[in-house]
Amino acid sequence: MIEKISHHINRNLPFLKGKKLLVAISGGIDSVALTYLLSELDFNISLAHCNFNLRGKESDLDEYFVKKLGEKLDLPVFTTHFNTEVFAKENKQSTQIAARSLRYNWFQKLKEEHSFDYILTAHHADDNLETFLINLTRGSGLDGFTGIPEINGRIVRPLLRFSRKEILTFIKEKKIDWREDKTNTQTKYIRNKIRHKVIPFLKEINPNLLNSFAKTAEYLKESQHIIKDRIKKVASEVLTEDKNTIAINIQKVEKLSNPKAYLYQLLKTYNFTEWNDVYNLLSAQSGKQVLSKTHTLLKDRGSLVLFKNICTTSIESIFIQENELEITKPIHLKIEIVLEKSRKNKETIFIDKEKCVFPLQLRRWQNGDFFYPSRKSSYTAS
Repeated sequence: MIEKISHHINRNLPFLKGKKLLVAISGGIDSVALTYLLSELDFNISLAHCNFNLRGKESDLDEYFVKKLGEKLDLPVFTTHFNTEVFAKENKQSTQIAARSLRYNWFQKLKEEHSFDYILTAHHADDNLETFLINLTRGSGLDGFTGIPEINGRIVRPLLRFSRKEILTFIKEKKIDWREDKTNTQTKYIRNKIRHKVIPFLKEINPNLLNSFAKTAEYLKESQHIIKDRIKKVASEVLTEDKNTIAINIQKVEKLSNPKAYLYQLLKTYNFTEWNDVYNLLSAQSGKQVLSKTHTLLKDRGSLVLFKNICTTSIESIFIQENELEITKPIHLKIEIVLEKSRKNKETIFIDKEKCVFPLQLRRWQNGDFFYPSRKSSYTAS
């Protein structure tokens, strides 16, 4: 294994040599193996361990193990504690997503503060296959099917081409201790369910599954490069960039072989999710718009105009007091009392003043919401 990883780094990751490296270590078998391998090869490494406080004493024992490992191998060790569950709740994220966000943000902070050249993680070939299958079950574009990148900016995964079996064999041959996370055996998590139930079945069908998947992922990456080249050419033809906006020429987009697919490729980095609504903007009337968490796409005559939202923070709802007759953010809303309804206007609604209970709460539509308009009304908002 040492010879294999040395050959792999020399051939595919030579830029790691002589650099200051930060190794993300949980105490589990994969990150411990990576630490020993790099230490044996005399790389300049330090260890970074996150205590997410999710498993009580077990989390503290993981931290203690990593510190002792650092002492044993004479390596610097950085540790930090997170209140992960609170962070997840405040940001409305799953615990796993929250932990990932906290982890990588801290790694980046360490990199900047201590001038590390690269951050190394211990993802391996089995992790890559599991991620592919997770994305497959959830529905994903091509990006989700190309697997975990071996190099992603300053994050490098030297073990990505090695299997869990190879890592386990190395650890056992060297009689190296590691910490076992008992939650890894619990199949209530989708990744564990795929790891323990789906992949063993697939390996029965194809014992060479990891190699087959690696080839498929490589083919998909090559296809992705072709698509990127094509999108770059199309973007130069249909996009016009200004200081704060990007205009997409509708007439030129509609002449493309698959306008919806091209719009997705052109706009996928701007956090849109309702792609049917984005596509329908091509034929919508001027003034119609689609919002993402960060951007707005507006139909303006012959163009779709993309611009960043003025306020990118997530606003769940706003409250309107009884004496508050006009608001300007996050939307413009004017309230006035009228004696009778005027001509219909798509930008005006009439509501019964007597049925209004202040403060009024204004929020986005949510699943399960219904709206039943009534003919009798004496209050107007626009």
